[in-house]
Amino acid sequence: MIPATYIVTLLIGIFLFFLGKNRIKNICMNENKKPHSLNIYHGLFPAILSIVPPLILLSLWITCDDVIFDQMLKNRLPNNLIIEGKQTFLILLAGINNIADGIIVGEPERWMTDLAQKLIIWRGHSDNLISIITIICSFAFGLYALSFVKIDFRARNAVEKLIMIGLIICSLIAIITTIGIIFSVIFESIRFFKLVPIFEFLTGLTWNPEFEGAARAGSGQAGLSTYGSIPLFVGTFLISIIALSVSVPVGLLSAIYLSEYATKKIRGIFKPLLEILAGVPTVVYGFFAALTVAPFFRETGGLIGLDVASESALAAGFVMGIMIIPFVSSLSDDVIRAVPQSLRDAALGLGSTKSETIKKVVLPAALPGIVASIILAVSRAVGETMIVVMAAGLAANLSLNPLDAVTTVTAQIVTILVGDQEFESAKTLSAFALALTLIIITLILNFFALQIVKKYREKYD
Repeated sequence: MIPATYIVTLLIGIFLFFLGKNRIKNICMNENKKPHSLNIYHGLFPAILSIVPPLILLSLWITCDDVIFDQMLKNRLPNNLIIEGKQTFLILLAGINNIADGIIVGEPERWMTDLAQKLIIWRGHSDNLISIITIICSFAFGLYALSFVKIDFRARNAVEKLIMIGLIICSLIAIITTIGIIFSVIFESIRFFKLVPIFEFLTGLTWNPEFEGAARAGSGQAGLSTYGSIPLFVGTFLISIIALSVSVPVGLLSAIYLSEYATKKIRGIFKPLLEILAGVPTVVYGFFAALTVAPFFRETGGLIGLDVASESALAAGFVMGIMIIPFVSSLSDDVIRAVPQSLRDAALGLGSTKSETIKKVVLPAALPGIVASIILAVSRAVGETMIVVMAAGLAANLSLNPLDAVTTVTAQIVTILVGDQEFESAKTLSAFALALTLIIITLILNFFALQIVKKYREKYD
């Protein structure tokens, strides 16, 4: 029923679009005057008002009715049912919803099937009601907007204002979502630091969340150092540095060649091929690292007497560097090509060679954009998980040797939150503390990088 409502609403909008265009066209022919705005704007205004507000209402209703239904189910649970904690209640609700969706595991109790039948009826009534309301609102808003269609109506201004409001709402959603993520991470991190002292977390040299020493934080017993995060951040930056050592030189030199030396034909072939790397799923890179690159490094190291771990930081960082080459090369290429040709001509006119022009004029002028591409590559490297899990492993070793097995913050966050974990435990809450620390470190790195961008942008503007 709901998908049909979306389609009907869109059809109403299309109908009112053509109705608005024909209405202003007939008015102009009868009065022999020109409208303030083009006919298309007189059609877009009623079309937008007949589509957007009803669909927003429909989406909000679909989101909120589940909360209402859960409360109604809670009020109808058997009185003799013993519910221990919120987690048990959520499991019961999930079971009832699964039965209502046709997913039945085992032999559910009679009261669960009865509540599932009631839930199905409630959903049906809700879908019918919101569908009728949405269609009525669509017609009402559209006809109301259609009444504005006149010769002197500033339809273009009205449409642009509606679009501007939509853009502002989208921006606010992005900002509010970011703020919500940050505050949720902060609040859960505070809960973690009530169990584990922040100093121990930031300076501890051992990471072993399986050991529940934090549960005895108030007893004075040892074991808090098992939540020491230093090995994770050392592993994260070790793998990231290896990845950047591969991606930055290769990506930057590729960008210089494609923008300054390559012919149009060669550029048209190689740039798309290079950018294909960005579309390869990370799990494919993980398989490549685990099955090809890691054994190659291990066997090659053995030939020259080096002890290379089967899951080494070198293998993970090397493959990660290959993955983020397009992030550096593509953006750097666009930035270098955006440098005004007049700067190149002036340098060549003063007797500089092409190489000197690139090194002393083009690259300094394009440095802000190049730094921005490196920042993007750093963020991608720090946030990568799948390659690390498959190629570097989950061993939280404190080592700066790229031949050893290490792990990263993101890999540990995934490991901690996978499976049925008790949300109140220090082990689960440690994932939020790791995320908060990583966010802060990334913001600090971005701040210093942006200072470089600002400095050179002022110099070459």
